[in-house]
Amino acid sequence: MRREMACGEFEKDRGTLKKLCPAKQVGILCAGQSQCLLASGLRVPMNVDRRIFTPIERASYKWKRAYKRRTAIERVNSRLDVSFGFEVHTIRGQGKMQMRCGLALCAASRRE
Repeated sequence: MRREMACGEFEKDRGTLKKLCPAKQVGILCAGQSQCLLASGLRVPMNVDRRIFTPIERASYKWKRAYKRRTAIERVNSRLDVSFGFEVHTIRGQGKMQMRCGLALCAASRRE
């Protein structure tokens, strides 16, 4: 039977993610543990595929909290684009754009 490897930790000095044997993580004795090459754990280098292997494990609660923050920010960005008309603009320069976005958000908060 196949099981997903348990989450280890991000090893910053090695630049790897550590995956742990699910049976060992839960405390179950596995019949094939003596022949298993992954019983001690597996290190996945971050340079394999950075989109899949991130410093925060995707199956962790920390990832879920971070992803919720990301979706909240995307809602704000969508409001700026669609509701305030910044999707198609002729503004040049970051300073000018920050000022116009700030003014738009201030005007929106005054309306409510």
